Amino acid sequence: MSLLELDGVKVHFPIKKGVLFDRTVGHVYAVDGISLKVEAGQTYGLVGESGCGKTTLGRSVLRLVDITEGSVVLDGTDLAKLPGEEMRRFRRRLQMVFQDPLGSLNPRQNIESILSEGMIAHGIGKDQEERREKIKSILDKVGLPSNALARYPHEFSGGQRQRIGIARALVLEPDVIICDEPVSALDVSVQAQVINLLEELQEELGLTYVVIAHDLAVVRHISDVIGVMYLGSLVEEAPSDALYAEPKHPYTKALMSAVPVPDPEVEDRRERILLVGDLPSPANPPSGCRFHTRCPWAQAERCSTERPELRDVGGGHRVACHFAEEIAAGTLKLTTGEVVSATREGVEDVPPTLPEQAERAEAAVAEAEEAEKAVKAEKTDTVEAADTPEKADTPEKADTAEERADEPEKADEPEKADEAEKADEPDEAEKAVTTEKPEKSKDAEKAEKAEKAEKADEAV
Repeated sequence: MSLLELDGVKVHFPIKKGVLFDRTVGHVYAVDGISLKVEAGQTYGLVGESGCGKTTLGRSVLRLVDITEGSVVLDGTDLAKLPGEEMRRFRRRLQMVFQDPLGSLNPRQNIESILSEGMIAHGIGKDQEERREKIKSILDKVGLPSNALARYPHEFSGGQRQRIGIARALVLEPDVIICDEPVSALDVSVQAQVINLLEELQEELGLTYVVIAHDLAVVRHISDVIGVMYLGSLVEEAPSDALYAEPKHPYTKALMSAVPVPDPEVEDRRERILLVGDLPSPANPPSGCRFHTRCPWAQAERCSTERPELRDVGGGHRVACHFAEEIAAGTLKLTTGEVVSATREGVEDVPPTLPEQAERAEAAVAEAEEAEKAVKAEKTDTVEAADTPEKADTPEKADTAEERADEPEKADEPEKADEAEKADEPDEAEKAVTTEKPEKSKDAEKAEKAEKAEKADEAV
């Protein structure tokens, strides 16, 4: 026998109308006939879009909302039939981690008061000192310091407050913990930490989880079995790997096609199922199959009149669809909706196999390494060029400079003599200036030279 069994659970909320006397004019069918089993030590993931009744189902297990019809059996005891006081004592074995970590904690109480409140109600611990020691050990398991006992909820971050909520559930030593969107209000990095913490606690304490979420990636990471809800009903249930590998129900197929894939090539190859119409109201659900008003493969003669049962199609895979096998085989054609294959130009439509994906990944890594090496080499050449003199930029100039450095200086060499003569010769600009001097300046120079020669002769 399973640890937790739900059989035909229904939760209907009455719709009241009237001024002086309220009268019931209808019902909201939040949960409408759900049956499932959760084994001991297992994690059961419950997914679906907003408004499908996931949270209401979780609260009905704890009897936080009244069950209209059906049974909730925990370890052989039907919780739906327990009176108030017995249910209060039995609730120690069932605990819940709520979605909003701040709203679920009393802002006027410190952490020690919040965690010890349930222990006092259920008579756990002889005195406050013994309860405090147990609270410290639980805080250590969830990754919080012992000095957090005297602090208040507003002094912690969102992830730390969710750890406090988990600790509040653990101090009562429950058998089943229902996690209602435990990471939806947290950052992505903190989400991974909290999910890993839940897995560690499950292995250490042997806990059983019912995880309610709308993030398919989170549910796949933590769940052993996944159930998909639509409009208060369970439409598909299967082991996690089997459900993600081959979803059977059209609604599950549409959910999976909406999940983005981080690989751009795979993202462009895969098909997207576009549903038509809006989500029906739970106060007036469609007749027959709840999903037939939006189903791309709906058949008018059967889907709109007969409600499908959740039946096993093999391997523990249960589907509430009349034509699940035909849809999987591709023999049933689309009647409404649209299947879009968004492909880029130059990209194949056939999805690659795993070996091909591995080869492409290796090729991409090798190409990235070559590009990085080329960039580094280009930077090195640029630095060397900046440090080298201009004369050594070309091989010929560099060789000439080395030969000149190695050869001794000889004044008789014709090349150097020619260079010296060229150096003594005036530049073209100087020649131009010299030619432009008037004739009178030349005569004056000659007269000065003649006077100097005469003076030298007289001195002799």
